[in-house]
Amino acid sequence: MQDIHQDSNSPDQGSTPEGYAPQAVEAAAQLYWNARHAYEVKEDNSRPKFFCLSMLPYPSGALHMGHVRNYTIGDVISRYQRMQGKNVLQPMGWDAFGLPAENAAIKNQTAPAKWTYANIDHMRSQLKSLGYAIDWSREFATCRPDYYRWEQLMFTRLLKKGMAYRKNAVVNWDPIDQTVLANEQVVDGRGWRSGAVVEKREIPQWFLRITDYAQELLDGLDTLPRWPDAVKTMQRNWLGRSEGLDIHFVVEGEAEPLTVFTTRPDTLMGVTFVSIAGEHPLAVKAAQGNARLAAFLDELKHGGVSEAELETQEKRGMATGLFAVHPVSGEKVPVWVANFVLMGYGTGAVMAVPGHDQRDFEFAHKYGLPIKQVIAVAGADADYDPNQWKDWYSDKTRADMRVVNSGELDGKTYREAFEFLAAKLEGDDKGLRRVNWRLRDWGVSRQRYWGCPIPVIYCPKCDAVPVPEDQLPVVLPEDVAFSGVQSPIKADPEWRKCVCPQCGGPAERETDTFDTFMESSWYYARYTSPGANAQIDERANYWLPVDQYIGGIEHAIMHLLYFRFYHKLLRDAGMVHSDEPAQNLLCQGMVIAETFYRDNADGSKDWINPSAVEILRDDKARVIGATLKADGQPVHIGGTEKMSKSKNNGIDPQTMVDKYGADTVRLFSMFAAPPEQSLEWSEAGVEGMARFLKRLWREVTAHAASPDHPVTDPAALDAGQKTLRRQLHETIQKVGDDFGRRHAFNTAIAALMELLNALSKFGDQSEQGRAVRHEALEAMVLLLNPVVPHISHALWQVLGHAETVLEDQPWPVADPAALVRDSITLAVQINGKLRATIELAANASKEEAEAAARAQPQVAHFLEGMSVRKVIVVPGKIVNIVAG
Repeated sequence: MQDIHQDSNSPDQGSTPEGYAPQAVEAAAQLYWNARHAYEVKEDNSRPKFFCLSMLPYPSGALHMGHVRNYTIGDVISRYQRMQGKNVLQPMGWDAFGLPAENAAIKNQTAPAKWTYANIDHMRSQLKSLGYAIDWSREFATCRPDYYRWEQLMFTRLLKKGMAYRKNAVVNWDPIDQTVLANEQVVDGRGWRSGAVVEKREIPQWFLRITDYAQELLDGLDTLPRWPDAVKTMQRNWLGRSEGLDIHFVVEGEAEPLTVFTTRPDTLMGVTFVSIAGEHPLAVKAAQGNARLAAFLDELKHGGVSEAELETQEKRGMATGLFAVHPVSGEKVPVWVANFVLMGYGTGAVMAVPGHDQRDFEFAHKYGLPIKQVIAVAGADADYDPNQWKDWYSDKTRADMRVVNSGELDGKTYREAFEFLAAKLEGDDKGLRRVNWRLRDWGVSRQRYWGCPIPVIYCPKCDAVPVPEDQLPVVLPEDVAFSGVQSPIKADPEWRKCVCPQCGGPAERETDTFDTFMESSWYYARYTSPGANAQIDERANYWLPVDQYIGGIEHAIMHLLYFRFYHKLLRDAGMVHSDEPAQNLLCQGMVIAETFYRDNADGSKDWINPSAVEILRDDKARVIGATLKADGQPVHIGGTEKMSKSKNNGIDPQTMVDKYGADTVRLFSMFAAPPEQSLEWSEAGVEGMARFLKRLWREVTAHAASPDHPVTDPAALDAGQKTLRRQLHETIQKVGDDFGRRHAFNTAIAALMELLNALSKFGDQSEQGRAVRHEALEAMVLLLNPVVPHISHALWQVLGHAETVLEDQPWPVADPAALVRDSITLAVQINGKLRATIELAANASKEEAEAAARAQPQVAHFLEGMSVRKVIVVPGKIVNIVAG
């Protein structure tokens, strides 16, 4: 066996004990890679490039198993592509701004910056301990001024183009903490920390005109065949393109009509009232002489503004005393304020058709408003059943659906009624065709401290003025006292004070900061241009678009949509040439684990970490209970759920790495489930992976103990040697396809386990037998390298190679000659049921196959008393005898 030394300048790394010692092996491999900057890459037009990117982590303090799974997937793909001869970039950075840092700062009485940077240092060391092939020379944290200055620059340019603008918007306001709350911070209508009843407030906010790109974002989904259909469907629904009519209702006593948008003008004759938002100018005006309505509008200011909350809350409303004139019938319909209508969506007014809309039906039923049927389907009961509204309305393409009780619209289909009303209303100046979008412009303002300052100056004379480019970045002060009640930059008059760049007069800086999605929407591009004195430079067009992007499907309609939008902004600014930021998207599943708990006296549950629990099993290994290791007393077994702090079922990856080694943890995370599916954590499964690597180590070291490794002569192999070599090359073929095309890492690993089992049983110590074994072991080490690079690094040397950076070794190629079988096994079926198997020469004829099948005793037995009608031979697969 080759000696392996500690000298980092030698290709031979670390001392190799008789048994597998993962910590020593991994430390030696990482020392070697680091000394050679093995994963730092430059642009190289002589090779195809491959940009593999995993969503950057938030520096929360420690890696969790979700991180490990995500980044291991990326690392396997990166290492595999490098072995294909590609110039592979796999970078890493930190999504470092955001609310969690503020919460931690309050809890730990420290500044968000100090907490964040300490976490980055710790998590970086954890990532390095897992041996990821990351180009650390490109690392950045989004909270650093040398990063966020460029998004400030982009924003000022968008502001000058009119792509960024300021308007009032309704937000969740905590009156005690004096801050705006995100929707997820509103719990049962109260602030998550203060407990105060949340108010709806209208305050100035900054927006980007993402709606200007709505059609392109929708059309672009058709150019992304290698994105998951689920993600594309969610984006299509979020974009929400709909064709409909703007319909104008004249309001008695008002100069301006009330405009509503509807995709269902065929139900216009079913309108029995109109709903408006509490903030609508008509509602505000009507409340001036109506104390009850004014009090109701004040009530509506409390509670959250999320769509989910609006959908689930009790439907409440009040009549305004106003009446709108139906644009076709001329009838008067009352105007009501409803708590489920928001000014920020559409026109802040909705035509109510309670006969065919669930929400309107509930509202009308509660307040005794009329309900009219205007849609029917063939064969339905003559008497209108309001519970059937969904059947008669939800599918407007139904051929049997017709308009009823609607005068001249009667008998028309949805499309016929649409076209008729569009022409009629447009001719009478009472309506207009319009394409509407569910998507709203991106609100990028946050009233929080720990974020990128929005580069705007407010001047009493010049209004909102962008910060001049030569004054960027506007730097966020990091050494601050932070209580969480008010942003330090809002509370510091000296930070706010500045001079107007237009008139030279006294002015103040904007104290809102950017939504953190701003940083994560363009980070991928910055990796391509480290050190550039611009947002990105010409290197971006070498690396972009991203070849493989990896991250959770929970980001489908926020990050992944903004990511696509920002790429188009970069394109239109002339910085990139591509239309989309990533060609392939893989959404990994969650990591789940069992939960354990004890009941507290107050009825709550005390969740116990799985590492503190002993599982009890019966003699058939079935789980029959669990006890707490500390006291031996029983605990309850809960469900299997996503690892989370709330259920205390997370497993510390570092504990597992320290106990089993990084390669074992990596191997388990790739083997336990396909990447798109949930992975159930099992320490028993981890132990199984550790045993596999120990077996591999023993097999290689035992083989290498003998110095002779003759070259295989395929022509001289006997049947057993040919069988093993064929399995080897079938495995090479399968693993290459699983890694490269299918990303089915679990089945690739399973095939390699089967190959190791075959090797363990292969006792041939002849010269050619050892040659076949050597070829197989070398191939296994190379095939496993993307998943377990440390042990592969060491075993490659054990097998006699001086070169140790396995990514520079070519990926094994299956030998077509080895895949040829001398004999094949065919299934024999009688009337489609398996009755026997036969072994035949690979080139056997159909007649020979039929004769061999009939000659099998069990086949003859089943055919007794039956006449054979037909024999179907599928070459290489089955012989099916049809008899009766």
